[in-house]
Amino acid sequence: MADKQISLPAKLINGGIAGLIGVTCVFPIDLAKTRLQNQQNGQRMYTSMSDCLVKTIRSEGYFGMYRGAAVNLTLVTPEKAIKLAANDFFRHQLSKDGQLTLLKEMLAGCGAGTCQVIVTTPMEMLKIQLQDAGRIAAQKKILATQAQLSPQGGAQPPAEAPAVARPTATQLARDLLQSRGLAGLYKGLGATLLRWGRWGAGGGRLPLPHAPRSLLPPSCRDVPFSIVYFPLFANLNQLGQPAPGEKSPFYVSFLAGCVAGSAAAVAVNPCDVVKTRLQSLQRGVNEDTYSGFLDCARKILRHEGPSAFLKGAYCRALVIAPLFGIAQVVYFLGIGETLLGLLQHPQP
Repeated sequence: MADKQISLPAKLINGGIAGLIGVTCVFPIDLAKTRLQNQQNGQRMYTSMSDCLVKTIRSEGYFGMYRGAAVNLTLVTPEKAIKLAANDFFRHQLSKDGQLTLLKEMLAGCGAGTCQVIVTTPMEMLKIQLQDAGRIAAQKKILATQAQLSPQGGAQPPAEAPAVARPTATQLARDLLQSRGLAGLYKGLGATLLRWGRWGAGGGRLPLPHAPRSLLPPSCRDVPFSIVYFPLFANLNQLGQPAPGEKSPFYVSFLAGCVAGSAAAVAVNPCDVVKTRLQSLQRGVNEDTYSGFLDCARKILRHEGPSAFLKGAYCRALVIAPLFGIAQVVYFLGIGETLLGLLQHPQP
């Protein structure tokens, strides 16, 4: 594809369509991934992905599995579009001589991951709060019930478990904008692309006016993910080309996207665990708080062991595999090019 002219609008359309289809299909698994990563030893509510989904349906109903989906569905179009279009653009620019070495492929992936955090940063933060709200509410309800049944202090009169407010995406976004402003959401973004950002979280809900000023963007996960994913996908997809310069069949693109996505997701899962913990504004009872990336990584290692860095890894692999498989099929089928062609040359 190096010698083809890039139609940026078509790539944006392809990325948007792929993101909407993929997120709709796999969002419940992504919710389970977030809740599994956020729970700490001693406060475990879920034993596996299936256990998490079953308990979520029982306590929150079927649509509880889609808490935060509106944020993703709204922002995934620009996020996926930017990621795929940016990678295509950088590959095109780096292959002026007709050749793409592995290093250039990795640089293109790095550029794509860097571009996408413009959208991913606010999207991930809002989504995580909404996804984890059910876990926090269920944990507090269980603790309130245990307190009522405790023999200490004599018989306790029956009481309703305290209601835990579950903020909407609109409320969260409004609070963040009022406390930090739009620019505040991206304060420190440039520095954190090269080093780890800082995102502290206090016990319980962190009052937004006193929240740390710098936001840890998902660049700690998305940039290395893109560096691994795009070169791996390109080389796997190339194996299925009937002849040099021809497109691979759609099923080859799908399988290549699934394999490359799963491999990259597992490779960067430790970063994803730390990112999820740091971006959570709420904490369960007796759960650790963190002052930054290194502090978070040290506490996870000390209190939960090395295996904690792989929490939710299989969930994330199950999310990323079809998500990027679908994305690459839509991308390589050229749905965006077809739609633009119909608009430019409408049939009589």
